[in-house]
Amino acid sequence: MGGVKVLTVVGARPQFVKGFTVSRVLRSTHEEVLVHTGQHYDEELSGHFFAELDLPTPDYNLGVGSHSHAEQTARMLAALEEPIAAEEPDVVLTYGDTNSTVAAAMATAKLPPRLAHVEAGLRAGDRSIPEEVNRIVTDHVSDLLFAPTASAVRNLRREGITTGVHDVGDVMYDAMCWARERATDRSGILDELGLEDGQYVLATVHRQRNTEDGSRLETIVSALAESPLPVVFPAHPRTVERLHELGRFGKVADAISLVDPVGYLDFVRLLTGAERVVTDSGGVQKEAFFLDVPCVTLREETEWTETVDCGWNVLVGADGSAIREALSRPFDLDPDRKPTPFGDGDAADRIVRVLEDA
Repeated sequence: MGGVKVLTVVGARPQFVKGFTVSRVLRSTHEEVLVHTGQHYDEELSGHFFAELDLPTPDYNLGVGSHSHAEQTARMLAALEEPIAAEEPDVVLTYGDTNSTVAAAMATAKLPPRLAHVEAGLRAGDRSIPEEVNRIVTDHVSDLLFAPTASAVRNLRREGITTGVHDVGDVMYDAMCWARERATDRSGILDELGLEDGQYVLATVHRQRNTEDGSRLETIVSALAESPLPVVFPAHPRTVERLHELGRFGKVADAISLVDPVGYLDFVRLLTGAERVVTDSGGVQKEAFFLDVPCVTLREETEWTETVDCGWNVLVGADGSAIREALSRPFDLDPDRKPTPFGDGDAADRIVRVLEDA
């Protein structure tokens, strides 16, 4: 069997984490061209992850940066045509649900390479969410759809997509299997921040629905400030900027521990030691699930319904009362009885085997 040439498109933190698991397997016997769109252009959000995960230096860095959804996607779409045409890959591989994802999908759809989507079939059921639109568009133009769960396969089937669908498990579980012990051994973040295992809440807030809507953001940070346990908040640059615009940064910083964005292993260590996590991130919901950490999700819906169904995740949106209640109530959960819907930690190997036959 001959080698396959894959052009991989990444642009945001979750894609770096997902991508390194597949890259390690792919590059052992095949050729990969790595394209970084520059969607996350801050060194703390981008460069540090590449170094920590031992991801290769991107062959192309498009440097698109931050813009409105429309402008950012349009710039990526135009910029991606050149590397795809120049490299002539067999497959273009894209991850998740960001603007980088949908731009790669649309750029590839009318070109010769086949398009492969990792995390295909996820649905939150709300098309007002930009990420939901990105998922749907990408899935409907993809040739190879790598679903992380059986429910994702069912979602695709309901939309009439059955060809090229593969239930491979979740690459983020692969990443967590790799990172868990390394984070404990290598990270000193708890000592650096003066924290003890089980004695703090970890929070992340970055989705535009929660950061652009000032009333939602104010409600969220006000509820976090009333947490019974101290809150550690690695703050996304967008969130920090918005808090300054609202004139709330100083007051929030007095009430909760705002820290700079941290690397992947430091974040895994923070999450491992947290009593619970409060987040609007899809990836963090799963990472918490993998690490047996109860999750409070600042959204009205989730694409990871399995985590809610078994009680390890509760959806509170931006409802202040619901957030405060979820921060204070006990979670009566037994890790030994937790289901395992995300595979066995070998999703990357399964994906590469399919790509070999693409």
